[in-house]
Amino acid sequence: MKIMQMHVLAGAVALAALSGCASTTPQLDSKFGQAVNAAKAQQTIDPDAARKADPGTGIDGAAAKEAVDRYRESFKSPPPATNIINIGIGSGGR
Repeated sequence: MKIMQMHVLAGAVALAALSGCASTTPQLDSKFGQAVNAAKAQQTIDPDAARKADPGTGIDGAAAKEAVDRYRESFKSPPPATNIINIGIGSGGR
């Protein structure tokens, strides 16, 4: 009886070890990058804008320059941090 249990146990261990060899990546690899490509496509207003003489909508040069200047200045003097009140988070006590 003990030998039978040993054979069953050895078979179960062998099956468990072989199940780790099964590959599931072909299903995953076939869709790799689709989420990124979909997000890029959704964020593009006009994919052919570079090929057109009139690129379409946008902001004028002065407004763009001011926006870039404000962006660069934000790194020199960042806005002051706001006070955040956390109640009951991370207290650890009961």
